[in-house]
Parts: sequence; structure tokens; C-alpha cells
Amino acid sequence: MNAPNQSGWRPAMGSAETLDSPTASGDRALMLEEPLIFELGRAGTCGVDIDEAELGTSDALAPFLRKAAPALPGLSEPETVRHYTRLSRQNYAIDLGPFPLGSCTMKHNPRLNEKVARLPGFADVHPLAPQQAVRGALETIAQLADWLMALTGMAAVAMSPKAGAHGELCGVLCIKAALQARGDDRRIMLVPESAHGTNPATAAFAGFAIENIPATPEGRVDFAALTARLGPDIAGVMITNPNTCGLFERDMKAIADAVHAAGGYVYCDGANFNAIVGKVRPGDLGIDAMHINLHKTFSTPHGGGGPGSGPVVLSAALAPFAPLPFVTRDTDGAARLIEEEHALEDHPSSFGRMAAFHGQMGMFTRALTYILSHGADGLRQVAEDAVLNANYVLRSLEDVLDAPFAASGPCMHEALFSDAGLAEGFSTLDIAKGLIDEGFHPMTVYFPLVVHGAMLVEPTETESKAGLDRFIASLRSLAERARAGDESLKSAPHFAPRRRLDETLAARKPVLGWRD
Repeated sequence: MNAPNQSGWRPAMGSAETLDSPTASGDRALMLEEPLIFELGRAGTCGVDIDEAELGTSDALAPFLRKAAPALPGLSEPETVRHYTRLSRQNYAIDLGPFPLGSCTMKHNPRLNEKVARLPGFADVHPLAPQQAVRGALETIAQLADWLMALTGMAAVAMSPKAGAHGELCGVLCIKAALQARGDDRRIMLVPESAHGTNPATAAFAGFAIENIPATPEGRVDFAALTARLGPDIAGVMITNPNTCGLFERDMKAIADAVHAAGGYVYCDGANFNAIVGKVRPGDLGIDAMHINLHKTFSTPHGGGGPGSGPVVLSAALAPFAPLPFVTRDTDGAARLIEEEHALEDHPSSFGRMAAFHGQMGMFTRALTYILSHGADGLRQVAEDAVLNANYVLRSLEDVLDAPFAASGPCMHEALFSDAGLAEGFSTLDIAKGLIDEGFHPMTVYFPLVVHGAMLVEPTETESKAGLDRFIASLRSLAERARAGDESLKSAPHFAPRRRLDETLAARKPVLGWRD
């Protein structure tokens, strides 16, 4: 085999046909070609012996009886174990290497968090259990809420939203309720180009019309354009800080003051809170509502869609409009859950419920464990190290990859690159697919939309310098190949279980079911 270069990439041996040719079985060494479980299974096979049920059939249930056995695959126990183990080998996981996904904050999940979350009193708690039976869970929620308010400098927190976009909706509905309470029918929400992509969708879902605010050439909100648009029809602004270009909005306090003076409210997308936790309190910047992705800032990498949790911190101006249910403390200091609808009589300004039950208990326990194990000083170091790592990536690659805002000064927790400077015909997608051959999960691509061919890299604070150097070397190698016009990069990945797919066709015509 050819010797690897500095990045670990090995040039293809022989022709592309040699590289791509499967073995007779389709397997490549320990990377086995695994059929679907329906293709493996056989009717009548089962991994355990089950006695025939001796149940009578009532006339009431007769219409619901199966006419035939369900078409489920039958496998022995070893076949089942091997099938899922082989599939697991085709997965990428945070325990294998970094997820450099910009804006997603996919960091190491401390095992201590998992141990606490699995304690019987937390893991077995039921949402319909009487309050006197779940005092410890309520105290955990209350302590976490206290920490979130302290870290953000806000007056209240709604714990029930399930994740980021759900939290956005909660904050926007609080703004809508506050406007309605004062009889103010404002219908327009301003959303800067550098905000998260879900922000305009959330505002539209809540019934607001959306107007965009442009970014400056340095990647920040155009303050002059924003203030020029303020008026009696503006409900507020939804801003992301640090923004999706990886930059801190230096005019944040001035923006908030201007919006408040015009009678509006300020919503901040807190998905990037990991960059400033322990360093900046959003409440001090004039923000009225901000969701916090517990699964990002306080660990539990959320690949695969969960688990998520998106508490929303609220300013004193919006606190009365927080949704049910919520935890409060009695005069004796005991935590109590306000969950009954008649509680609206005591809290008439609440806009109602966001969800049937009170948030994601598994994430509450993990987040509080993370916070208590770090402490205030440790959380500050989380932000500092995340920013340090991102700037190390940015400055190590800006000579081979276009970094559109590198001249704007240090970035925050993520480094932004573009496909400018690559050879004609080469794109961000080629770099991303090439990273798979290098043994890394690709970074976030084609976002933010304000940068053509964007590549957004967030290393997080949990990556070591040695790990970052390995990633940087691989990305440098790919950038140099793309700049030199290496055609083999256009067909990457070559060593993954599947070659490059037609992603457009997969999105428009997905095959989601099995047919024999």
C-alpha cells in the first residue's frame, strides 16, 4: 500500500476500477456489506422459544384479530446481534472522533451525566406522578432554572420547550402575548440575514410577517439599516448572537436599546450560547427572551434528532407571559409545579401551554450535573476554550481555504470558510465528501446562506490540540487537492460503506419502505 501523507490520505491504488471493485461478497476487510434485516430474516425463525398463547377469543375482539402473521423478519439471537453490530460499525459517533458541525455544538458527553440520568428516581419518573412523589425531580428542575437565570441575568425561565425551534416559538409567543396585553397590534418581525434559519419560520408560524435586515461586509447586523426600519409596526427583532457567521454582535446593546425605544422586543437565538456561557449575560445586553439548547451548551450530543431541551429565559417585561407548567417555590422553599389550567386565574397573563408535560427530565438531570461539575469558573473556561479552538482552526486554514470574515477579527466558537479559490468545477461538497475518506464527519455545509459554498466548522472545547491538528491536516490536504484540480476528489468518498449518493434525488424521491 502507498505510504500515507501527513493527513493520512492514501492515493488510490491502481485505477478507479480497482479501487471500486467489490469482493465476491461485497465485503471489504472488516467493513461488511450488510443486507436489510428483511433480507436476512426467514419466516418461522425466532431467537427465543415462546409458548402458544392459550387465550379465548371474545366476540368483541374478533373483528380485530389478525388474518395472518405480521411480515416480520425472523432471526436467531446470534444473527440479530451480529446484524446490529455490523450496522453500528458503519456509524460515526462522538466516541470515534469530532463532529465539526458548525452551529450544532456536538461535544463529548461526560459519562457522569449519564450515570446521574440513570438513577432510578430520575430515570423512572412518570409525568403523571403526584407531586409529593417527585419532590427530588422538582427540586432538580428548580435548581437548574436558578442556574439558567443566573448565567443569563434574566428574571424567569420557561422549562417546558422541548428543543431549539420549540423554544423560539415559546419566546415569540411571549412577545405576542405582551403586545396583545397592551393592545398593540404589531405584525412585523425583523430577522437579520445572519440569524439562524429557523427564526423566520418560527415568527411566521406565530403569525408575524418577516422582513430581513442585511449584514455588513464584515458579517454583522447592519445597525443603520435596522434602526431605519424601526417603527410602530415592528413587534421585535430575532437576532442570533454570536451569529451564524461565527461573530459576536458588538452592537447588541445598542440594537436592544433602539428596539425597546421603538416599543418592540428582542429575541435572541441561544443556540450559540456555548461561546459565551459564563462570559456574557444576555440579560445585560437588553435581551427579552432567549432559548438555551441544553443538549448543546450543557452536553448530550444530539445527533439523530435528540434528546433535545430548549428552556427559554425571559426578561422582567416578558416573565408574566411565561407558559404553563412551571416550577415555583413556596414560602418554605419547597419546589412546586404549577400545572393546572385554573392556575391561569393566578397567572392571567400566561399564554397557556407549550406542551402537555414539563420538559425533558433526562436532559434536566444531565444539564444540572454538567453545570455542578464545572461550576461558574469551569463554564467560563468552556466558552474560552471553544473560542480558542475555533480561532486555531481558522488561522491554521485561512491560507488554503477562503475565510470571508477572517479580517473582521477573531471568530467566536466556529470558523467559517467558503469554496472560493477552489479549482473550477470543485465545490464545498467535494471537500465534505473527501473528509469522510479522511475518517471525519463533514462540517456544516452551505450554511449560513450569506456565504456562497459555506463551510462552518465548530470544534467545541472538548477537542485536544493533537486532535485539532489531525483534523486541520486532513482539511488542508483536501483543500490543496481541490485547488490543484484532483479529479479523484469529485467521486469521494471511496472508502465509505456507500459511494456518493444523489442527494437531490434522495430528498425528492426517498425510498422509505421495504417491499418483498
